Amino acid sequence: MAEYQMTLVDRQRIAKDTMAFWFDTNGANFEFRAGQHADFVFTHPRTGSEIDNSRTFSLASSPHDKEPIMIAMRMRKTAFKTALKAAAHGTKFTVSRPRGSFTLHKDITRTAVLIAGGIGIAPIRSILQHATQERLPHKLYLFYSNREVDDAAFLEELENMTAQNPNFTFIPTVTGHRTVAWPHEKGHINREMLSRYLLGLNGPVYYIAGPSGMVSAMTDLLNSSGVSDDDIRTEEFGDYKLYPNSTQFDQVTDNNRPDSAR
Repeated sequence: MAEYQMTLVDRQRIAKDTMAFWFDTNGANFEFRAGQHADFVFTHPRTGSEIDNSRTFSLASSPHDKEPIMIAMRMRKTAFKTALKAAAHGTKFTVSRPRGSFTLHKDITRTAVLIAGGIGIAPIRSILQHATQERLPHKLYLFYSNREVDDAAFLEELENMTAQNPNFTFIPTVTGHRTVAWPHEKGHINREMLSRYLLGLNGPVYYIAGPSGMVSAMTDLLNSSGVSDDDIRTEEFGDYKLYPNSTQFDQVTDNNRPDSAR
C-alpha cells in the first residue's frame, strides 16, 4: 500500500472544541476523491506512545486544492489528539493511500442530500468545496446539525458557498437552547424538516456523516420513509452524543413513526 510522508504546517481552532490541521505533502502526488479518508501516523512517536500512534481521518480539503491537506476533528482527550495538538510545526507524519466510497455519485439527474452532524461535516465540506470549484451540475442540499452555533465548524464558509454555487442549498440547524438570534432551523433533523425542503424523500442519494447515534437515527428515518439502503451512504465518527439513540429520537421528533423519520 502506498504511503506518503507529510509535514504538519499549521493548526487552527475552527469551532468549540474543534480544530483543523494542515499537512504539506512535500511534493508528493497525493490524489484523492472528495469525501475519502486516510490514516495519519506519527513518523517518530514519543517514547511510550506507540500504542496510540495513528488515527483515521476524513480529508476535509478539496482535491482541487493540491496542498496543504486539511483534516478537522473534535478535540477529545485522547493520547493521539493531545500529542497532535502539542506537536510542533514540522512534525513528520506517514499518511496512507486515501480510500473510502463516501463520494459524490456521477448521475447528475439525481439530487444529493447531505446530512451532517457535528464533525461529520469534514468529508461533506470536501465534497461541497470540490463540487463548487468544479462547477458540477448536481443539485446539492446540506442539512447540518449542531448543539449550538459555536459548535458548527465551517459555518461562515458554507453560508458563503451558497452565493458561489447556485445548485447548493444550505440548511443549518441547532438543537440546544442557548441560541436566540438564529435565522435558520432549530431542532433535530426529522422527516418534517426534510420534507419542507425536498420535493420528495425518494429519489435523491443521501450522504450521512456524524456520530454513530445520529447516523443510525437518520438511516432509520430514511428507511421508514421508503428510501432504499442502496441510496444511502454513511460515514460514522465515534460515539460522542449529538442525537439520542434511534428509539429516543422517534419519541422526541415524531410520535407517529413509521410516517416519520470518528
